[in-house]
This record gives sequence, C-alpha cells and structure tokens, in this order.
Amino acid sequence: MIQAGDTYDPLLKRPFSIFRQEDNTLQFLYRIRGKGTLCLSNVKKGDTLDLIGPLGNGYPIPKGDFVAVAGGIGIASLYALIEQHKNRAHAFYGARNKDELLMLNEVSKFSKKICITTDDGSAGKQGLITTPLKVFLRNNHLPVYTCGSMPMLKTIFNIIKDTELKCYASLEENMACGIGACLGCVVKVRSEKLEVRSKKSGVRSQDKKNLTVYKRICKEGPVFDLKDIAWE
Repeated sequence: MIQAGDTYDPLLKRPFSIFRQEDNTLQFLYRIRGKGTLCLSNVKKGDTLDLIGPLGNGYPIPKGDFVAVAGGIGIASLYALIEQHKNRAHAFYGARNKDELLMLNEVSKFSKKICITTDDGSAGKQGLITTPLKVFLRNNHLPVYTCGSMPMLKTIFNIIKDTELKCYASLEENMACGIGACLGCVVKVRSEKLEVRSKKSGVRSQDKKNLTVYKRICKEGPVFDLKDIAWE
C-alpha cells in the first residue's frame, strides 16, 4: 500500500503488486488511471514514499512448468513469478493493443513459450487471450497462475471448472486499509462445510450445503484458488 503523494489528498494509500526486486530496490509497475497514480507519476528521484507491506498472500511456488495468463496491467503481478522461474512459464499475454503489452521483451525472454493476443490485432493474434488458452489446456495439464479483469478470470474459470487443473488468481480490487480492518475489499467464496456448535451439548456438527461466505482480498488474498470464487 503506497501513499500517492506528500499530502492527504488523496487520503488513502493505493494497492500495488511488487513488480520486481533487484538488490536493495523494489520496483512497481502501474498505469495512470486516476488521481492517485497521477500523483505517483510526479514522484522524483530522492522523494520519500510512505508505504505498508508486504501484505496479503502471494502465489504458491510452482514445482515445475506452469501457465501464466496476464491481462493488460495484470502482468505486474505475474512478472516476478515468470522471472524467478525462468524457462518454466507458458505465458499467455493479452491486451487491448500493442502499446499495452508492457515488458513484452522481458516476458518473452524469461518464458518457455509465449502467446500474445490484442483486441485490435496490432500485435500477436487478434482476439481474447482466453481463446488460445482454452486450446492449450486441452492437452497440457499444468497449473495456471493469472491476473487480469474479472470477466477474463470468469472465462478462465469456465474453462477449468470441470477439470482437475489448479488455477491461482490474483484479484484486482480497490483497497482502503490493506490490512483487513475496513472490510472494504471482499469477494464471495464458496464453502462446502458449516461448523455448528450446540449450546447444550457442545457437540459440533457439519452441514455440507453449498454456502457463500466473504473473504478479504487484502488479507486472505489477493491470490485465491479460482474454483473457490462464487461466480454468479
């Protein structure tokens, strides 16, 4: 969570993935979307930034080859994973146009293979990145790591929901505190068991109905098993 400027306007810190760590430096990749990121773009060398972190839970460490699916600025969440596990990622990288394919040369260098799509066809194949991903996963049973828009994640869920594939998704959400106190960033997740304690006997029972509960993206996430999300 990074303070956007040296005043209280904007008041709240902004959430970012740690993009890369080199020696004693941390790097963050962001797109200017509003007042907070506009303030960050004006930070100069020697300025001081107030931040809290690291927070939340990251991706499980892959044991072998894996699939990394990035939608646009979602590459900021996946880049370190791809770089740290060189030549093991089958990267699928989609964006609206070629100008939004950030760090493309580096991602290509560190990946085992890479597939690129753009909405307008200005780079790679024209279309959504989930189209070639679906074809690939038919014959390649590898764990999937992904970050991007909720519509993209829902499409990936529909691809893998009836398979044994594991899929870990880093959810993008506005956050206020970053430590789970404000309950401002929550996601519906499925829980198959409800534990009930009897006041009289103290005996616990479990109801295996499909239930919906909420989890905090900043605290229990931002990475979740995609199959645990309660898609509507």
